[in-house]
Amino acid sequence: MFIQTEITPNPNSLKFLPGKKVSNSGPYEITKKNDLNNDLVRNIMSINGVKGVFLAEDFISVNKISSIHWDEIKHIVISLINEFYSSGKEFVIDENLFDSHKDFEEIEQKIIKILEQKIRPAVARDGGDIKFIAFKDGVVSVQLQGSCSGCPSSTLTLKQGVQNLLCHYLPEVKEVIAV
Repeated sequence: MFIQTEITPNPNSLKFLPGKKVSNSGPYEITKKNDLNNDLVRNIMSINGVKGVFLAEDFISVNKISSIHWDEIKHIVISLINEFYSSGKEFVIDENLFDSHKDFEEIEQKIIKILEQKIRPAVARDGGDIKFIAFKDGVVSVQLQGSCSGCPSSTLTLKQGVQNLLCHYLPEVKEVIAV
């Protein structure tokens, strides 16, 4: 199995592409070793310097602390991913980990639709995700995940990209903030 890697705009995040399905239950971010009962995630989170793992449909983003260099840990992550899939597993997570029964107001549904259709694909190309949290008094709160979490250019992306797009389509939106 050949695991490809891609750099992201965040120098402390690397995108790993196993060429197989990663998540059957939507994007999921893990920042604590025991957040998800999964051997692959736990093993990656055990690597010295790793501070987060983001699982998307077809990639895994790994975030590290800045004092560790990728050449120290990249080969370990690749080896763990290879070992995981070589054991016959089809994907990393397959269960529904989200509360999808939350009732949203009409404006919130419109915000979510724009985020999912127009913003999420671009953010995923960089190894991350954006998650709607709330809308109150004209302010949209989102959570940046994966490579976007802690990325030096995420503030620029948020204000010039996400905020401008949402304000263009929805006059009720005045500002977008990351929480």
